[in-house]
Amino acid sequence: MTPMKCARIVGVGAYVPDRVIKNDDLKQWMETSDEWIVQRTGIKERHWVKPEQSTSDLALEASLAALKSAGLDKSKIDLIIFATLSPDHVFPGSGCYLQSKLGIPEIPALDIRQQCSGFLYGLSIADQFIRTGMYKNVLLVGAEVHSKGLDLSTKGRDVSVLFGDGAGAVVLSATEVTDPAKQSFIWNTRLHADGAHAEELWAAAPGTGMPSGNWLDEQMVAEGKHFPQMNGKRVFTSAVRRMSESLTATLKECKVTVADVDLFLFHQANLRINEAVADQLQIPREKVFNTIQHYGNTTAATIPLGMRDAVAKGVLKPGMLVGLAAFGSGFTWSSALLRF
Repeated sequence: MTPMKCARIVGVGAYVPDRVIKNDDLKQWMETSDEWIVQRTGIKERHWVKPEQSTSDLALEASLAALKSAGLDKSKIDLIIFATLSPDHVFPGSGCYLQSKLGIPEIPALDIRQQCSGFLYGLSIADQFIRTGMYKNVLLVGAEVHSKGLDLSTKGRDVSVLFGDGAGAVVLSATEVTDPAKQSFIWNTRLHADGAHAEELWAAAPGTGMPSGNWLDEQMVAEGKHFPQMNGKRVFTSAVRRMSESLTATLKECKVTVADVDLFLFHQANLRINEAVADQLQIPREKVFNTIQHYGNTTAATIPLGMRDAVAKGVLKPGMLVGLAAFGSGFTWSSALLRF
């Protein structure tokens, strides 16, 4: 076949803070129990940062690990794509902070805000930049520090028990593909959104959409407008439906079946969501690699963090066909198929 210019993942890295918060540790802030959390979410523990750590600090560690995995010097990176909903500051973007900490000035740094779908949105963007020949090597990072923005009270527990801090990164490089059955490359990505449901999972403040004339004031803080709010039932049912739909379309477009896929990596929001998607698509449970038990929901970091763990455990190996899917605030959802 005629060679195709494609992107492939050449390095994977991740980082989580040392501080581990088990379910029973949450009792110091709210009424809850290990049994209650595990039954509803599958989460047993999560990692939280120290006070002095920022989102770009976590991203730096994951990026260095990904570069080491790729065997690529940082000077070869042409573009940074940083997916996060928890930036170091309101502005500038955390990609600029990461660029400075890496010591690779002048290259573009692009922040994207697609929340739990952020990594797959970023994967699609990186893939397109590489396919067009604009860039050769792209560093894609998903990183989050949720612990500094949670309502740690019984009132906020339905959301607060879900989230952890962490970062994952991949290095994507240009490649010429002549044999899709054997070579590593990003085969397909699909992106979706439906803003009609934006306020089913959101944080209202700070923001210019607040009617008071200020994007943050004492009353908003007193009312907890700066904390994340979620319609859990709506998010659950929508996630199962949309992830299933998108992944099905991706497989159909690539003319492969569930049986052809060696491993599935889903966004880690709730273990029950991933089990429901697997059941709906008749995916054997052993083909779905989950990490939510130990990290909670790390939003944009979940898929690359899972990818790193799957490689480390020997579950993900070169040549495997991998299906990816995510769903998050916006609503946004996405899927991808790649050969690792």
